[in-house]
Amino acid sequence: MDLKSIKKIALVGATTNKEKFGNIILRDLTKKGFEVIPVTPNYDEVEGIKTIKNVNELPKDIDLIVFVVPPKIGVEITKQAINAGFVNLWYQPGAYSDEIEKVLKENNIKAVYDICIMVETNKL
Repeated sequence: MDLKSIKKIALVGATTNKEKFGNIILRDLTKKGFEVIPVTPNYDEVEGIKTIKNVNELPKDIDLIVFVVPPKIGVEITKQAINAGFVNLWYQPGAYSDEIEKVLKENNIKAVYDICIMVETNKL
């Protein structure tokens, strides 16, 4: 995946808790100039950015969906994302599972997993 072409990122698992990666990643990517849309049913906004409640509500011009949720939650959201037409999926360390891998293979989607988006975007 060419991160240089990525402009708009949806972050599944965004949170207002500054200690959690769902907030740390949001702040990091925003600081690096990415437009980040937090996806969470739990808050109306995170870090001053209006949230989207689920991936079905995302605009179609999202370049990448980053998952920072437990795999048990992520597998259902993965299915929703694929059904909504999204194919560029990234799973932070701890967010990927055999069940998610199976869903991706069934849909012929190659995702990035177990690699930290913050580390990779530092290389740009």
